[in-house]
Amino acid sequence: MLAAVDLGSNSFHMVVARYSHGQLVIIDRLREMVRLASGVEENGEIDPLVAERAIACLQRFGQRLRAMRAGSVRAVGTSALRLAHRKHWFLSRAREALGHPIEIISGREEARLIYAGVAANLPRLPGRRLIVDIGGGSTEMIIGEGLRPLELESLRVGCVVVSERFFGDGKISAKRMAAARLAARAQLAPLRSAFRRRGWQYCAGSSGTVRAIGEALRELVPGAAHITARGLERLVAAVVAAGHVRALEFAAVTEDRRPVFPGGLAILAEVFAVLGLKEMRIADGALREGLLYDMIGRNTEEDARERTVRSMQLRYHVDSEQAERVAATALKFLGAARTGWKLRAVPSAQLALKWAARLHEIGLDVAHSGYHRHGAYLLENADMPGFSRGEQSLLARLVGAHRRKLLAEGLAELVPPWDRDALYLIVLLRLAVLLHRGREVGTLPPIRLRTGARVLQLAFPARWLAAHPLTEADLHQEVQYLRAAGVRLRLVAGRR
Repeated sequence: MLAAVDLGSNSFHMVVARYSHGQLVIIDRLREMVRLASGVEENGEIDPLVAERAIACLQRFGQRLRAMRAGSVRAVGTSALRLAHRKHWFLSRAREALGHPIEIISGREEARLIYAGVAANLPRLPGRRLIVDIGGGSTEMIIGEGLRPLELESLRVGCVVVSERFFGDGKISAKRMAAARLAARAQLAPLRSAFRRRGWQYCAGSSGTVRAIGEALRELVPGAAHITARGLERLVAAVVAAGHVRALEFAAVTEDRRPVFPGGLAILAEVFAVLGLKEMRIADGALREGLLYDMIGRNTEEDARERTVRSMQLRYHVDSEQAERVAATALKFLGAARTGWKLRAVPSAQLALKWAARLHEIGLDVAHSGYHRHGAYLLENADMPGFSRGEQSLLARLVGAHRRKLLAEGLAELVPPWDRDALYLIVLLRLAVLLHRGREVGTLPPIRLRTGARVLQLAFPARWLAAHPLTEADLHQEVQYLRAAGVRLRLVAGRR
């Protein structure tokens, strides 16, 4: 059993599915119009009333998910939560209401997941396809072939944002529609050349806005199988003629969708105009289905994050043998430390520590001086398919603190349990890097590790430290570094 929760800028969605014998079968769906984007103020604060509406929705979702284990549920926040500032209080309450952590994903990651959800439900036709998804706060556009995305874009223009800006009082006029289309065109124009150069054989639109437009168009033009450029302009004229959102009498445009329908229509009309589209099919599948397929991949050795880590190692010319040595030692230490330090989310800790070890030297491709800081910057800001923003922040903190003075700045801002446990992972990574400083191919001697509350003891074989004076000096320096961060490191020569 798997579940995906999409905290969209317009609606919150939840899908529960069963994966068996290679097939994904949807067994439950929930959707509520929350309109979170309308509650993010210009200063980035989340309006308390909108926040309460969102929390109440997540409590209802949480009841359905109560019996599901942590690893089988993924919940993600998109455009509205990407833009919101000082949102930790909201995410904390949301996590409590849902019963599962909430990841904030980047626009390009949202686009990747949308493509995964749509492509899995499209006919297996040869050639490239263009996928367009108009959400509440952003519009994602992807060109892909088969199950592989080739071009990913996320634009900060969505049906809630455009509707509130140009049709906020409900009035619709030709002048307002033209202004809304111009704003959408300004976002779309920069990607026109790259997308048209890639090319596509057919086009599909996903999610509620495109579906509602397609159904409204069929009411206006009976028998219309797809959304066409001509039909879209007829629909624009009909919406303008209505004069007010309350006068939109399309059965497909429900009462809760009417306020955001004109903005979505303006965006889609400009997608057609800018890219020269003639026709668009309406596709099944969207972000939540993409999340389900991504979870399946994580459980079947097709984890997109693994591919991303390997790609970054190649791109930044990482010494992969050294990275694997550091990773092996760090994971061995984690196995010994988990009980004494009462580490939570151990499987996730293993992944984070492994990936940080494999990427800890990517900053060397920028400069040797301060390379740990360069690596942290890359991990914090790079497009990393498969990773949420929270996961990228965790990796950045681990890599940024793996050498020199241990600065615990920013750890408290990480999502639980990493606000507490990241420090312990940093300590283990630092020790693994230190012990492999010589980059020798051989294995380390047996080292016994014991932990207590903010205490770590390393016991070495007799005379080993004396035979490795550089390592001994580094370890004594590390005692001082860790003490400044509130962690006591004890070194024992000769096992006890």
